Amino acid sequence: MSTTSPPESPVIGLSAAQVAERVSSGRTNEYRERTSRSAAQILRANVFTIFNGILGVALVLVLALGRWADALFGFVLLLNTATGTLTEIRAKRALDRLSVLETPRAVVVRDGTETEVAVGEVVLDDVVRLRAGQQVPADGEVLTSDGLEIDESILTGESRPVRPVSGAQVMSGTTVTAGTGLFRTTAVGGDAYAHRLAREARRYSLVVSELQAGTNRVLHWISWVIVPVALVLVWSQLRLSGSIAEAWSSGAWRNAVVAGIAGVVSMVPQGLVLLTSVNFATASLSLARRNVLVQELPAVEVLARVDTLCLDKTGTITTGRIRLGEIQGADGGRASCEVLSALALLSTVGEPNATADAIREGVSDPERLGEHGLREVPEPGEAAFSTDVESVPFSSRRKWSAARDRSGTTWVLGAPEILLAGHSESVLDRARQIAAQGARVVALARSRSPSRLIPGEEEPRLPDDLEAAGIVILAEEIRPDAAETLAYFRQQGVDAKVISGDSPETVAAVARQAGVTAPDGGELVALDARTLPAGAGSGQETEEDLERLADAVEGASVLGRVTPEQKRALVRALKSRGHVVAMTGDGVNDALALKDADLGIAMGNGAPATKAVARLVLLKGEFSALPGVVAQGRRVMANTERIASLFLAKTIYASLIAVVVSAMAVAYPFLPRQFTVVSSLTIGIPAFVLALAPSDQRYREGFLRRVLSLCVPAGLMAGTVTLTTYLWLTLTHAPRAQVTTATTLVLITCGLWLLTLTARPLTSWRLGLVVLMGAIAVLGVVAPPVRAFFLLAWPTPGVWWVIALMAGLAIGGIEMVHLVRRRIVRDR
Repeated sequence: MSTTSPPESPVIGLSAAQVAERVSSGRTNEYRERTSRSAAQILRANVFTIFNGILGVALVLVLALGRWADALFGFVLLLNTATGTLTEIRAKRALDRLSVLETPRAVVVRDGTETEVAVGEVVLDDVVRLRAGQQVPADGEVLTSDGLEIDESILTGESRPVRPVSGAQVMSGTTVTAGTGLFRTTAVGGDAYAHRLAREARRYSLVVSELQAGTNRVLHWISWVIVPVALVLVWSQLRLSGSIAEAWSSGAWRNAVVAGIAGVVSMVPQGLVLLTSVNFATASLSLARRNVLVQELPAVEVLARVDTLCLDKTGTITTGRIRLGEIQGADGGRASCEVLSALALLSTVGEPNATADAIREGVSDPERLGEHGLREVPEPGEAAFSTDVESVPFSSRRKWSAARDRSGTTWVLGAPEILLAGHSESVLDRARQIAAQGARVVALARSRSPSRLIPGEEEPRLPDDLEAAGIVILAEEIRPDAAETLAYFRQQGVDAKVISGDSPETVAAVARQAGVTAPDGGELVALDARTLPAGAGSGQETEEDLERLADAVEGASVLGRVTPEQKRALVRALKSRGHVVAMTGDGVNDALALKDADLGIAMGNGAPATKAVARLVLLKGEFSALPGVVAQGRRVMANTERIASLFLAKTIYASLIAVVVSAMAVAYPFLPRQFTVVSSLTIGIPAFVLALAPSDQRYREGFLRRVLSLCVPAGLMAGTVTLTTYLWLTLTHAPRAQVTTATTLVLITCGLWLLTLTARPLTSWRLGLVVLMGAIAVLGVVAPPVRAFFLLAWPTPGVWWVIALMAGLAIGGIEMVHLVRRRIVRDR
C-alpha cells in the first residue's frame, strides 16, 4: 500500500512575471499538431496529382495548337479541382471548430494557486497537477505523489503501470491511470523527449481504408498504362500520312497530336479521386453537424464494415450517473456509523469518480444517516493530504481502493468477488443476488492488523485478514436511446459484446434492460474475465493466447470483471478471427482497447486520454448518434463503389479503343470535345449526384473485386461495340461526320446503360437522372448550334439503323455481364 507523502511546504509554482518571461522567450508547450491538413495542403493535394499533370500537359498542347474547342476538358479539370478543394476545406473548418472544443487542458500551480490553462500554455518549470484520465503534457520531475500510477505502454510497450515517487521522471504522452500528484516541467513543446511518441499515442495508426487502398491500387496500374498507350496512338496517327516527315511537312501532325490527346482524356479517370475525397469530406461535414468529431476521415468508412461492437457499460449503455441506493451492514441490517465514516473517508481517496461521488453524497444525506449522526463528510482530496491517513486510490486494474483511518483500521472498497472470496461467502452470495437484479454492488471490508500496511510497497496488495463490513448498492441510469440503438445494430447483423469491470451478473442484468440479446436470440451468456485463459491481458499475448481467448468469448455477449489489459486482448483476439471491431468507451481504462480497435469511439464526457486515441468522438455523448455514423459510412462505401465502376469502365473501353486503333493504323474516331461530352453525360454529372445521394446499402467485403468484375467486362463490351460501329461505317465509306456521330451516340448508350446498373435500384430520381442525361445527348444532335460545335451530324436513316442495332447489342451485352456477375456473387 502506498503512503501519502505531502510536500513539506506549500508548492508556490511560478509567478506571473516568470510565466510572462518564459512565454516571451518561446519556452512554452505550444506545438503545432494539426488534426487535419491546412488549406494550402488540401489545395496542393487536389492540384498536384499525376492525372492533373497529364491533363494539364494535354491542355497546354491543345491550346498551343489553337484548337480551343477541344480544350473543353480543361473546364472539367478546373471544376473538379475547385469542387474537391472547397469541399475539403469546408469540412476541415467544421472539424477544426469541433476540435477546439476538445482542446486538452492542464492544471498548473502559479503564485500558490491552482489554475486551469490550455496544454499549449504550460511553460518550462511550471508545476502541473496530474489526475487520473489525463495525458502527461510535458516531460518533468515528480514533486509529490498520492497513489500516482502512470501507463507508459506507449513508450515501453509494458502494460503494467509504474508508480513514480518524488524525484522520478515522467514523460509526455503517457497516461495517468490512478492517483494524483504534482510535477515540474523540465522539457516542453518540441524539446520534449517523448513528443513524437505522444503524437503516436494520439494517432497510433492510420485507419485502413479499403476504398482508398483499392482505388489507389487501380490508379497506380492506370498511370503506368496511359502514357505508353497515348504515345503509341500518336505514332499510329502520324503514320496515317505515310511517314513522320510527311506528317510534319504537311501539318498533319497537329491532327495526330489532337487524336493522341483525345485518347489521353478518355483514359484518365479524372473524377474518381476527386469524388472519393469529396465523399469522405461531406460525410465528415454531416457528422460534424451532429456533434461527431471525426479525427481521421476514412473512419466513417470503417464503421460501415464493423461486424463486432464492443461496448463499455458505464458511460455507453448507461449514462454514467450513479446514485446511492442502500448501505447494508455485513449482517444485512442497517450500516453502523463506523461503516458510514469509513465510506466517507474512502470516497475522498484519489481522484473523484462516479462511484465515490454517489457514496459521498449519500452518506451526507441526513435522512439516510438518522440517529447515527455522521457530523462531517470530508471533501475530495482532504483525506489524501492528511498526515494520519495512508491510502491506495482506485484502479480499474486492481478494482479496489483502500485507506487507513486514525485508529489504525484499514478499510477497503471494491469488487465483492475480489474482497470477499474465501472468507465472507454468505455476504458475497447476497451481493451476487442483488447484482443479478441489475444493481451495481461494491463491498466494504476491513482489516484491524496494522502490520499489514507496508508503506512504499511497489505493488499494493490486499491484507490477508479482511472481513466483510458491509455492501453498498448503487443504481445506474440506462441511456433512453440504448435499446433502440442496440436494436439497430442487431438488425444490421452487428454482434454486440458488453464488457465492464463490474460483476458479470450486474453487467448482464443491465445489458438485458438495454435490449442486448445473444446472436442466436437465446439467453445471454455472461463470462467472468477472471476465468479467461491464462495469458489474456498480459500485454504480451502470443497467437496461441489470442486463439484461446477468441474461442472462450465466441458465444459470450457479456464479460464482467474485465481489466484494461484484458479489454485490449479481447479486441486483438476478435481481430485475429477476421472481425472488424469497433470499441466504445469513456474511461481511461478503455484507452488501450480503443487504440487497438479498428475503430475507437469515445464519449464526449470521457477522459482526455481516451478521446485522444479515438478516431470518432461523440461530443454530446449520445449513443444514438452511432446509427447516423453507420449511415454515413454506408453512403460512402456504396456510392464510391458505384462511381468507381463508372470511371474505371470508361478507362477500360477508352484503352481498348486506343489500342485497337493504334494496331489497325486507322484514324481515331473521336475528338477531345466529343469524348468530353460522352464522359460528362455518362459519368461526370451522374457520378457527382450519385456520390452525394443517401444510401442504406449494407457493406459487403470485396470492394475492388466487385468493381473490377463489373467494369472490366462491361468496359470491354462497350469498347467492342463502339469499335464495331466505327469500323462498319468506315468500311461502308460513310461520311466522317456520320461515323463520328454514330460512334458517339453508341458510346453514350453504353455509358447510360452502365449507369443504370450502378444506380440500381432505380428509384424515380435515379431513373430521371438517366433519362435526363439521354435527353441532353439527343438534344446535342438535334440542335444545329450544338451539333456544329461538337462536329456532329444528323444521322441518315441507314446510320440510324446501325446505331439502333449496335446500341441494342451493347445493352444486351452489358445486361448479360450484370446477370452473370450477380449469379456468380450469389453462388459464392
